Amino acid sequence: MKIVLVGYMASGKSTVGRLLARQLDATFIDLDEYIEEHQQKSIKSIFSEKGEIYFRQLEHEMLLQVLENEEHLVLSTGGGTPCYGNNMTTILQESDHSIYLNLSIPNLVDRISKEKENRPLVKNIPDTELPEFVGKHLFERSPFYLKAKHVLDCNSLGVETVVGEVKKLL
Repeated sequence: MKIVLVGYMASGKSTVGRLLARQLDATFIDLDEYIEEHQQKSIKSIFSEKGEIYFRQLEHEMLLQVLENEEHLVLSTGGGTPCYGNNMTTILQESDHSIYLNLSIPNLVDRISKEKENRPLVKNIPDTELPEFVGKHLFERSPFYLKAKHVLDCNSLGVETVVGEVKKLL
């Protein structure tokens, strides 16, 4: 079984994915970590050295590679992964379950503001401007996220509960 988690940054894809994979005795792969490992450099470095177009092409190749090579998998994608190229189509065709971990703008802003240093995309955005930034981004990305086979409302749910709800969808 191949399960792919999609959603905005800080929606819990990696945290939920790790726990879910452990409970299902499946391989867990965080796509961003997988890319960094295979390229031997950070995504930030790839972006700055080669540009976004190169990164998005690489991301698509790595997504295909993971989905083709793994049989029993929980994959956490980057927040932008489903929104570029044919990535969402690839996810829908190559996985058994795609799940959008959906959170409200206030919940996302709350989570992101607590970990801004680790989020290059928002690191330099003042907290007062975060809601507008996240809202605009989410508006642009939601049409892609909503193509997932399942949409799970994760507002006010803890990690264990989200994992339980995901398991019910499988």
